[in-house]
Amino acid sequence: MNPKKKKILFLYLKTGGGHEAPARSIAKYLNKYKNDEVESLLIDGFEKSKRIARFIVVDGYRILQNNAKWIYELIYAFHKIRIVSELSAFLVSFNTRKYLYNTIINEKPDKIVIFHFFLISPVYKILKETKLNIPVITVVTDPYSAHPLWFLNKDQNFIVFSRQLKDKLIRDGIKETNINVFPFILDEKYSKRATPEEIAVYKKKNEIKSSNVLLVLGGADGIPHGLAILNNLVKLTIDFEILVVCGKDKKLYDDAVKLKEKLNDTGLKVFGFVDFVYELISVSDVIISKCGASTFMEILLSRKVPIINSYIWEQEKGNVVFLVENELGIYEKNIFRLPEIVKQLFLNKNLIEKYKNNIEKMNLVNGADQVAEFIAK
Repeated sequence: MNPKKKKILFLYLKTGGGHEAPARSIAKYLNKYKNDEVESLLIDGFEKSKRIARFIVVDGYRILQNNAKWIYELIYAFHKIRIVSELSAFLVSFNTRKYLYNTIINEKPDKIVIFHFFLISPVYKILKETKLNIPVITVVTDPYSAHPLWFLNKDQNFIVFSRQLKDKLIRDGIKETNINVFPFILDEKYSKRATPEEIAVYKKKNEIKSSNVLLVLGGADGIPHGLAILNNLVKLTIDFEILVVCGKDKKLYDDAVKLKEKLNDTGLKVFGFVDFVYELISVSDVIISKCGASTFMEILLSRKVPIINSYIWEQEKGNVVFLVENELGIYEKNIFRLPEIVKQLFLNKNLIEKYKNNIEKMNLVNGADQVAEFIAK
């Protein structure tokens, strides 16, 4: 290793894809463009934790999201009480501290970048105990309405993704000089839209023939009520094809395959966990999805029309408000109304163009390069 290289630790947890994905995007950029200056190390804070701890935090997050969202939202509300937030941070810290301690001591990084609020407390305690003077940056992965656990320590250096959130933090007593605003972080491929020629290649690869393509996209953990959504959509008689990405939701995948076989429907294409979501977004015109920050930003930067059917109160509420207030897409929680909305969009291309033009006017860009350069300095 080049001794002049700066070593940077990127710390995350695998609670959904919204924390790991931006960490990987920044590390990928630095490895590609700053390899002579920076060594990037991606660290899952739960890598060496007990299985039960990983199950409660990581699997518990996924299970509640898909099957009992109201419980997660209730837990979220309770965490607005400071003592509850501090207790949760302590309990998670108990299961991550040893691994983080050994990693920091052994790697001796020049900088630490945190992408999950549960890792803030153990990192700062370790640095205090060891008297290590290592700069820390906390990347708040919720762009508009962020979890209170991010801000238990008000003296951090933050990266946030909206002026709206920065203003709120200033009102809450965080110094403006500690808050840095950048565009949202996505994988580098989202820095440009697919060309018509590339889209044609992606369509041929996935055997897509229709000019009207609907994508049902739930992310890594699938989408709530996915089968019910599909059952309603396949009843439409308009000319369009449906792509559904089931992620790691095996039950949804199996049910969707059975539905396809039952209907002998060549216009329904079922995918499991894939690494080519960019291609599927690129070939689509309209996308039904949840409103996780990474997913909905990927849709908007690709200039596709999102129909948001589900979001996490209150964590993702700001994403929905941003979408609706700027007329960038549609929010409809009633799954039985989705087919009619899809039908209206495909039969009235001017409506699709209206949303696309509104997205274009927002001048949204991928912030991966800007954030990576800032961190590398």
